[in-house]
This record gives sequence, C-alpha cells and structure tokens, in this order.
Amino acid sequence: MRQRVATLVWRFVLAGGLVAGVGLLPWLTRTDPAYTVLKARSAEREPTPEVLADIRRQLGIDGGPLHVLGGWLGGLVRGDAGQSWISGSDVLPAVLQALGASLVLMGAALLVAVVTAGLICLRTLRLGARRRLGGRRGGGSGSAVLASLPEFLVASVLATVVGVQLGWLPALGWYGPQWTVLPALALGLPAGAVLGRLLDDLLPGAFGEPWALAAAARGLTGRSVARQALRRCVPALLPNLGLFVVGLTGGAVAVEQVFDIPGLGRTTLQAALAQDLPVLQAGTLALVLLAALATGATRLAARLLTGPALRDGALSSLHRPAPPAGGLLPLLYGVVLLAVVGFGLARDPLALDTGERLRAPSLTHPFGTDALGRDLLARVGHGALDTLLLAAAISAAALLAGVLLGLVPRFSAPLVDTVNAVPPVLVALLVTAVAGSGTTTPALAVGAVAWAPLAAHTSSLLRQERATLHITATKGLGAGRVHLLRYELLPAVVPPVLRHALLRLPGVALALASLGFLGLGAQPPSPEWGLLLAENQPYAERAPWAVLAPAAALALLGALAVGAAGGLRRPSPWRRSRPGTAKPAGGPGRRSVPAAEKEPAGAR
Repeated sequence: MRQRVATLVWRFVLAGGLVAGVGLLPWLTRTDPAYTVLKARSAEREPTPEVLADIRRQLGIDGGPLHVLGGWLGGLVRGDAGQSWISGSDVLPAVLQALGASLVLMGAALLVAVVTAGLICLRTLRLGARRRLGGRRGGGSGSAVLASLPEFLVASVLATVVGVQLGWLPALGWYGPQWTVLPALALGLPAGAVLGRLLDDLLPGAFGEPWALAAAARGLTGRSVARQALRRCVPALLPNLGLFVVGLTGGAVAVEQVFDIPGLGRTTLQAALAQDLPVLQAGTLALVLLAALATGATRLAARLLTGPALRDGALSSLHRPAPPAGGLLPLLYGVVLLAVVGFGLARDPLALDTGERLRAPSLTHPFGTDALGRDLLARVGHGALDTLLLAAAISAAALLAGVLLGLVPRFSAPLVDTVNAVPPVLVALLVTAVAGSGTTTPALAVGAVAWAPLAAHTSSLLRQERATLHITATKGLGAGRVHLLRYELLPAVVPPVLRHALLRLPGVALALASLGFLGLGAQPPSPEWGLLLAENQPYAERAPWAVLAPAAALALLGALAVGAAGGLRRPSPWRRSRPGTAKPAGGPGRRSVPAAEKEPAGAR
C-alpha cells in the first residue's frame, strides 16, 4: 500500500512539473510574452512600450510567471481553464472540442493499426495453428518498409492521389466519418506495422509452450490454439499499445497539419508557437490525463488476460533459446544502402544548376534533381551521415536508458506516462527554450522521448518473465537476485528489447524527419533526409522521385534494421558443469547456479 501511494505521489509530481514547465515556456525562451501575443494578434501593429504594457495588463502577467501559473491553477480547481491570450475565448470548450476530434481520429487509426498488425501476423498464426511453424521467426520486409514510412509522407501521398487526383475521399477538413479515413490510414499503417512486428516476434514462443502442444494432442482446433496464443502474447504488448494511444492523439501534429484537422496535437503546437499559455497548459494536462487513463486500462486488461498465472508464477517463458534467423536479405539491404551512400558521397550535394530543375532520373542524375537542380543521389548520400549516425546514436542511448529504467518499473512507469504525453514537437520547443536552437536540438528532443517505449517493453517482459516456472525453480535452489537478473532475466528480456530498438531505429530517423518537416529540425542547405522530404513534398505530384528517393532510403533502413534484428536471438546457455556449481535449475537448457552466488531462501 505504501509503495502504491509513493507511486501515485511521484506521478502527481511529474505531471505538475510538466505543466509548470510548459507554463514557464515564454520566460524560459527569454522572450516577452506580450510581444509574442501582439504579433499573433496583429503582426502589423507596432510593439511600442505602451502597447506592450497594455497587453501585460490585459493578460495579468505583470506579476511574473509564478503569479500567472498560480492564477491558472486556482481557476482550474474551479473548472475554469482561463481564456485564450490570442482569441480571448474560453479555453476549456476549445480544448475539449480538439480532444474530441483527436480521440475520434485515434480510434479510427487504432482500428487500422490492429487490422494491419493482424495481417502481418496472419502467416505465423496459420503456420502455428497447423503445427508447421518449426523454427520460423518473424521475417518479411514488407512490414519493415511500412513501419519506416513517415506519417506525413503517407498523409501527403494519400491526400494527393486518393483525395485530389482520384477524388475517392475528401482530403481536407473535418466534417464527418468520410474525412477520418485518409488520416486514420496515414497514422494507423505505420503504427500497426510496428505492433505487428512485436507481436509476430512473440507468437512462435507461445505456440511452442506445453499448453499449445497438449491442446493440439487433445484435438482442439487450430483456430482455438491460435486464439489462445494471441491471448498469451497480447499482455506483453499492452503497455506499448497504451503508448500508441497517447501518441496517436497528441503526436499526430504533422498529419493534422496535412489534412487540416483541428485536433489536440495541432492546437497544442499552435498554442506553443504563439505562446498562448492557457491553451498550451490545458492541452498538455489533457494529454497527461489521457496517458494515465490509457496506462490504467492496459494494466487492467493485461491482468485480466493473464489471470492468476502471473501472480502464482505459473507462466512459461516466451523467449527461449533459439538459433539466429538466417538469410541473405539483410546483407543485400546493407550492400544496397552502402552503395547508395558511397556513390552519393562522391557527388556534390550543394551544386546548383537551375537549368536542371526537377529532372527525372537519368544516367547523369540516377535519383533525379530537386527544385534547385541539385543532385538527389548526392543529397541522399551526404544526408545519410547526419541521419543514420544520429539515429543510431539516439537509439543506442534510448536502449540503454530504456533497459535500465525498465528494471525499476515503480519509478519509471509514471515517468514513461508523463514523457509519452508530451508530443515530440512540444519537446523540441521546450528543448529549444532551454538549450537554444542548433543542430543538437532535434537529437535532444527525440532522445528525450525515444526511451519510453523500450522501458515499457522491458517492464512488461520482466513482469512476465519473473512469473515463469523456471524462475520459481531457480529461486528454490537458492539463487539470489543478482544471479537471477544476470543469468535468467536479462538474457530473456534484452534480446526482444534490442530487436524492438532496432525496429524503432527508422522511427527515430522519422522523428527527426518530422521535426524537419515542421521546421524544427535541420535547416537548409543541410541534406538531412527529413529536410529533403519537407523541401520536396510540395513537388510530389510533379516530380515524385524527389520524395521517393529519401523515402526509399528510409524504407531500406527499416528493412535492414528488421533483418538485422532477426539475427538477435537468446543464445543457448552453457550447459557444461564446473566445479563448485549446482545442477541446472528448471530443466534442460537452464544455466546452473554457482554455489558462491547462492543465498538462503529465507534471506530474501
């Protein structure tokens, strides 16, 4: 009970700190909020001292940031979120309306994501139901390519092709169910690809558990076994599903911009840019509350699906020793990507030739040229140094932080919820306010949130692995916490989390690209891939190769990351006995417990 109270207090402290930090944004940026509000209201009006003083008096900010924050919190207790500094209208109705639009879009996108994940896992489910899975592990590069597509690029292509050229669905606005289809596809397809890959990674372990073999021997239908295998694997993914729910609500800024949707993410971004603090604080608080509700719902669902087996330590491990997945495709992807980078580095990415604007691919320009006549192969090759190295460094740091924080879920779970509730764009603005603008700002912003899904995944897998029979048996032999963590828990948890991190490597590059698309990332004339997509997106209809070149490089990176992840499997443990060791615990394939690391069972 005491631990639950401490966790709840920690959650309130984090939420309060986030809202307070957002409320101090104008003062953190060392800008005059009255000046920003004046420019947002009327850009032509002169910012004279008298005008600025009148605005400060109207907004009540003469007393400083703490006075403004205290007044807003006092009104919030009475159900009043204040008035917008820009429009003067009540904040709460506007935020609730934006939240409603985002929730509708999130629900539709989540449905698309679930269907996409099911299609990705369909082959594994069929083979497992027929007991023909063998040693197959999740493969398939199609889902990796789909997961690597930028949401704003998918949105732009759908709006241009399906909405404008074909006229099948409306491409702009928010007036009814028809207007939700294209943005839901843009958000749900990449998210479903990631969820599908994670689920496909767990299913072979579920089909190999004793209950599945016994069910098949007793004549249960393959469909029933497949349904129970899904039920067995879904609890490990529910924490990440909760993160997706919040991310699809507040992080859909780019998609909302493309389709002109008045959602909460777009509303929050506009309020942050205009430093409209009441709207920004209310929107952030709504996302924090949504994150708390999503976390509570996913934990309850996981407990209901798992049943008493989690409490009684009666589960089997889903991450058994397995040989690495072979294949030449990852090597082929790596060779192609290196070839593209190598040939691109040999060219000048800044050379201008206005007579060669938007030229189609040719022998002279294999990837074509952009709107300024610059060679796209050169820009993709040189941009790889910035994009790939930066994304790899951020992913490595996120993996380390995610695993370490995932080992202490009582501390990290509220932190994960709070971090995930902040859209990456708002994080970029806060980082810019504290550290200033520069080349490191996007990296700091993305790195500040990239560890959260990995920490949630680590905590979820660790919770289930601790409830397995072989852990109970190893404890019975006297193994201590250090031995359990080093030889049993970490070898089972780290490989799937590492595969998850590799799967998200293109996503990190996409997050950097999204900031570039919104003007918060790399700046011209940098050849960073996100900036290439943003610069060439207006010419997608006239010169599609200008967008396809960096998008294909991102897709190739995703396929390479997933292919490399397939070779990361839990190794078979060392089975030879050594002097001073006990017999292996938990049956064949379990590492023996060194006598020096034992401790009496009653000492824990």
